[in-house]
Amino acid sequence: QNPKTSAIVKQLVAEGNVEELQKCFGLRMEFGTAGLRAAMGAGISHMNDLTIIQTTQGFCRYLEKNFSDLKKRGVVIGFDARAHLSSGGSSKRFARLAANTFISQGVPVYLFSDITPTPFVPYTVTHLKLCAGIMVTASHNPKQDNGYKVYWENGAQIISPHDKGISQAIEENQEPWPQAWDDKLIDSSVLLHDPYATVNKEYFKDIQKQCFHRNINKETNLKFVHTSVHGVGHKFVQLAFEAFDLRPPFAVPEQKDPDPEFPTVKYPNPEEGKGVLTLSFALAEKDGAKIVLANDPDADRLAVAEKQESGEWKVFSGNELGALLGWWIFTCWKNQNRDACAIKDVYMLSSTVSSKILRAIALKEGFHFEETLTGFKWMGNRAKQLMDQGKAVLFAFEEAIGYMCCPAVLDKDGVSAAVITAEMASFLATRNMSLSQQLKAVYDEYGLHITKASYFICHDPKVIQQLFDNLRNYDGENTYPKSCGRFKVSGIRDLTTGYDSSQPDQKAILPTSKSSQMITFTFANGGVATMRTSGTEPKIKYYSELCAPPGNSDVEQLKKELDELVNALEKHFFQPEKNNLQRKTE
Repeated sequence: QNPKTSAIVKQLVAEGNVEELQKCFGLRMEFGTAGLRAAMGAGISHMNDLTIIQTTQGFCRYLEKNFSDLKKRGVVIGFDARAHLSSGGSSKRFARLAANTFISQGVPVYLFSDITPTPFVPYTVTHLKLCAGIMVTASHNPKQDNGYKVYWENGAQIISPHDKGISQAIEENQEPWPQAWDDKLIDSSVLLHDPYATVNKEYFKDIQKQCFHRNINKETNLKFVHTSVHGVGHKFVQLAFEAFDLRPPFAVPEQKDPDPEFPTVKYPNPEEGKGVLTLSFALAEKDGAKIVLANDPDADRLAVAEKQESGEWKVFSGNELGALLGWWIFTCWKNQNRDACAIKDVYMLSSTVSSKILRAIALKEGFHFEETLTGFKWMGNRAKQLMDQGKAVLFAFEEAIGYMCCPAVLDKDGVSAAVITAEMASFLATRNMSLSQQLKAVYDEYGLHITKASYFICHDPKVIQQLFDNLRNYDGENTYPKSCGRFKVSGIRDLTTGYDSSQPDQKAILPTSKSSQMITFTFANGGVATMRTSGTEPKIKYYSELCAPPGNSDVEQLKKELDELVNALEKHFFQPEKNNLQRKTE
C-alpha cells in the first residue's frame, strides 16, 4: 500500500522491464543471524513497508512461541536516520510499522521516539528485561541500504537456530494482518512506551562504572575532535564526555547532524581509513586537537587517529586499538582489584580473525582469553554465558573496529569506546605519553603483533564458491595447499566443512557453518591468514598476522615478511586476475 513502491512496480510492468522485476521479486531477502540487510526499494528482495511488515509478523509469531510472557514483557525498537526518498522508505517509518505489528497482537513496545545508537537497543533489552530488541539500521553500508537487526532476551544478537526459526515464521506469515499498514494506530495505544529519557539517563550512569580517572579528566588539556559521519552519534558522545567530566570534543560541523545522503563521504565507513577522516583532520589542525574519534553512522563502531610528532596522522587499525583498550581496561581492573585470586574469574574475548594480542596479555597476566567465531553475536552470547557463571568479562573486540568495553551492553558500542579511549589518552598525557608510544610499550612487553587485512569485491557467488572449492581441492581431490609461494603451510582450519588439521580427531572446535566460507592457514614462519566471505557485503576478506615473542623489536623485518606473505596469498589463493576480482580502493 505504499504509493511510491507501488508506482515503481507499475512503471516496470508498463515498460515490460522483466530484468528489473526479476531483481525485485526473484528472491526474497534472506533472514540470517545478522537479520536483514538490503537496499530500500520495491519488491521482496528489498527493504520496504511490505517486507518490514512480513518480517515483523514472522518475528512476532516466533517470539509468541518462545515466550509465554511476551505480552507482559514486550520488545524494544530503535532506528537510525536513514531515508530513501524515491521509495518512501526510512528507518523511522520501518520502526513504526514494526511497532504497529506487535501492538496489534497485544505486545507492549518500547519504541524510541528519536534516533539512537545501535547499542542502546541491546542495553534496553537487558535493562528492562524485555523478550527481544529490533534495531532498524544498515550501519555503515551505502546510503540506499537499510537493515533489521535482532537481539534476544539475553541482550545479545541472535545466533542459530533462531535465525532459521524466524525465517520460517516469516514464510508462514506473509499476508499482512488487518491494519498492518496503519502505523498511526500506535500513537493512541496504551501498549506504546518511549524508553528514550530513561535509557539516556541509565546508560550514561552505567558507563560511568568504567570511569577511573575523573580528576585527570577534569584537568586535562588534551583536545579531541569527534565525527559522527552524518549518523546518530554526535549528541550521545557529547553526553558521554560530560558523564566522564571531560570537556566536550570539537564536532565536525559538516558531519555532526544526521543526513541520509552522507554528502561528504564516498562510503560512510570510518573503517575505510583516511578518506572518511579528511574533514576531522582539518578541524583538528585548526583547533589544535591531537586525537580524532570517529563513529560509524549507527555509532556501534569507533575509529581513532592521533597526530604524530612528524605532523602526520596515524589511523589506528582495529587490532591496534583493541590492544590499547585491552591493556587499559585490564590495567584499570588491576588497580581496583588487589586480591590476587580475583584474576582467575577474569575474561577477555576476541573474534578468530582479530589479533591475538589479548591472548599474549592474558598469558603473561594470568587471566582467561577466549576466541569466538567472527561477529559480535558470538562474543555477546559467550560473554553472557560467562557472566551468568559469575565471571567478569572485561573486554571484547573485533578487528572491524568493534569494541565492547562495558558489560552493560553485550554488543559493540562506539559511544562508550570513544569516551574510554579519551580517558586513556588523558591519563597517558599526564605521563607524557601518546597513544602510539603506549601501543609500542604494549608490544614491547607482550610481543609484537603485526596485522594486515583487506578484501576483494566479487558480485558473482559462483566465482566465490569456485575460489574456495579450488583451495579445498588444490593438489587433487580433498587436498589443501601445502604452500603459498615460498611460504610453507603448517596447518589448516576450515570452518565451512569443520576440518582442523591441528586437532587429534581433525575436527574444528569452533562451530562450523556451511552457509559461509572461512578457511584459516597457519604458516611455518608463525604467520596466520584467514580468508572468509562477508555476511553483509559482496566481499571476500582476508586477515593476516605475524606475532613475535617479547623483545623482538625488528619491526621492519616483520612487516616485510608479512607483506610478502600477503602478496603470495593474493597471487596464489585469490588469483584476482583469473577470478576478475576488484581490489579495495582507498
